Amino acid sequence: MLPDINLDRVKNTLLELSHIGFNQEDKGIYRLGLSEADMRARYWLINVLEKEGFEPVMDGAGNVFGRLGTPGSPSVTMGSHLDSVPAGGMFDGALGVVAALEVLRVCKEHGIETTYPLELVATSEEEGRFGGMFGAQAIAGQLTPDFVLNAHDADGYKLADAMQRVGLEPLDALTARRNPGSMRAFLELHVEQGPVLEASGNTIGVVDSISGVFKWIVRLIGKADHAGTSPMNLRSDAFSGLADFAHEISRIIDENGSDRSRLTVGKVELKPGNPHTIPGEAIFTLVGRDSDEEVMTELSMACRRALSAIARRHNLMFEYEQASWLGPMQCDPEIVSLFERHAKNLGMAFERMPSGAGHDTQFMTEITRAGMIFVPSVGGVSHAPDEWTHWHDVAAGTRLLLHAALEMAELRPAVEDDRGAALETGQM
Repeated sequence: MLPDINLDRVKNTLLELSHIGFNQEDKGIYRLGLSEADMRARYWLINVLEKEGFEPVMDGAGNVFGRLGTPGSPSVTMGSHLDSVPAGGMFDGALGVVAALEVLRVCKEHGIETTYPLELVATSEEEGRFGGMFGAQAIAGQLTPDFVLNAHDADGYKLADAMQRVGLEPLDALTARRNPGSMRAFLELHVEQGPVLEASGNTIGVVDSISGVFKWIVRLIGKADHAGTSPMNLRSDAFSGLADFAHEISRIIDENGSDRSRLTVGKVELKPGNPHTIPGEAIFTLVGRDSDEEVMTELSMACRRALSAIARRHNLMFEYEQASWLGPMQCDPEIVSLFERHAKNLGMAFERMPSGAGHDTQFMTEITRAGMIFVPSVGGVSHAPDEWTHWHDVAAGTRLLLHAALEMAELRPAVEDDRGAALETGQM
């Protein structure tokens, strides 16, 4: 039998990490990608890895790696991201990193040896502050100099400026590409961020596909004017255009989408932002999702048509910038089966399911076999301070990751734990 994970250690590590970027007022975590708080979390992790002998390295994109096992061989890499959305929760991304750390700790503590090394990665800027998933894109070789130098967030703040502010040289991100032969597999544990597992009563979600995501920054430009003297029928009110578009979203999904389609206006800025002035400009984000790239394309075209028609109706100009387009992907079928087999052997209730959210795994599929495990989110809540996952579900997900990773890394059968019991695992 394999030794078990140490849940108290997982708990304490997650709680320690949650203090970095914690906001006392709203109880949320603020570790925006490539912010000072995000970098404090990365250096905290490097310090932990160094103290415990896991050979920490930070690449040019800010990804942090730790390693246990034979150098030079393809690694079984596990992990997720450390950055958060504004006012985020303590599990999103962080759980996958801490669970990977626990796998390394268990193996070192019990002298477990594998044919292939085990590796942790804490990816950089996964939440899409600057569009895309910067760290995973860098690892997969999907960055260009143009993107690195010109990408910006919804407020116009440039990625390159953010990197320089935290001590990273922007174009060094292009050196972070991993050779496809350097990874045997990528395994990611993540909270579901939705209500499906809790509703079904299952402990484990085995992800078989991940939704694609596109992100636009949209501008509706009208004319700022006096709110008292400008007649209603002579206005070029940018907010009215935005409001009309918001009402069109359900129709667009009904006519052009699927039951997996999502369209969200998540951030809005009205200019000049005076209570007595008609908004002359509405700047907002539009994020679309679906598990079929053709459907994503249909949704994006329908949104463009609707915004163009609304702009004409309200005497507005319509502009948009596509900040990112991440296509949907399928998880590796053998890794899906691996997770299901070990979940069954461990007595865990599980189901196959798609992911409606984007994850690092999407880009890792470009260079290796990849798969994901979900554990339940209480109330389906995520990207909020009250995000929570029960500790027994954290334990189950981490335990499943340990068993699956050791099979992928080919546990050496002769290894014994400190009680002399033989360590066994299945063969893929």
